[in-house]
Amino acid sequence: MKFRLPFLKQKRSPEDVAFIRFFINRFGYRPKNIELFYQAVTHRSIAYHGQKDFSNERLEFLGDAILDSIIAEFLFQRFPEEDEGYLTKVKSKVVSRKTLSEIGEELELRSILRYNKGRSINLSSLEGNAFEAIIGAIYLDSSYEETKKIIYNHIFRKYVDLNKILEEEIDFKSKLFIWSQKRRLALEFVVLREENNHGTWFYEVIVQVNSVNYGKGSGNSKKLAEQAAAKETLILMGEL
Repeated sequence: MKFRLPFLKQKRSPEDVAFIRFFINRFGYRPKNIELFYQAVTHRSIAYHGQKDFSNERLEFLGDAILDSIIAEFLFQRFPEEDEGYLTKVKSKVVSRKTLSEIGEELELRSILRYNKGRSINLSSLEGNAFEAIIGAIYLDSSYEETKKIIYNHIFRKYVDLNKILEEEIDFKSKLFIWSQKRRLALEFVVLREENNHGTWFYEVIVQVNSVNYGKGSGNSKKLAEQAAAKETLILMGEL
């Protein structure tokens, strides 16, 4: 890492200018300490060549914690009526390795990644890790509030489809419970049949909303029968 006197204005190299422009275009942020951002995109496969402490692993650790906090706050405000279990499920989906890798790919982080190209490395994983490291760098280079604004305005709005995530994460029974709770309706799953025919179980379940029968479902487990009944109820309610 080069030492720069703080009172002297340094002339940027063409590489530095392109690097800074990348963050302005993708994150809406102009780095102040550019070395911090070079570190954020440097994988340990290349960092150990005389620079053991310059990989992005520590920044990734910090960025993971900052991102987790920002997403938790966002979901807490976005879903005021949901319980801790629901918020935890959604948060785990938003900050999953799969989602972060997809965000990193959308941001085209591989174009600025620094790694040993002679080794077989999963680039998608590198992009997700670098994204977290960049969040850590932005936090250190600015503030928590500035980082939160960037996550909301430049990441969530462009690269995170929350509705799609919710559809993938929430099953029919959970969705029906959420629907009924918001409308303050009593919901009950009633087992109509429970049979064991030569070791094979069969269940038939009906959903009652305010004691009125709605969707019916069956399956070789109670869980499957409840899911089928919940799905039919959501269809009858016009929610699917």
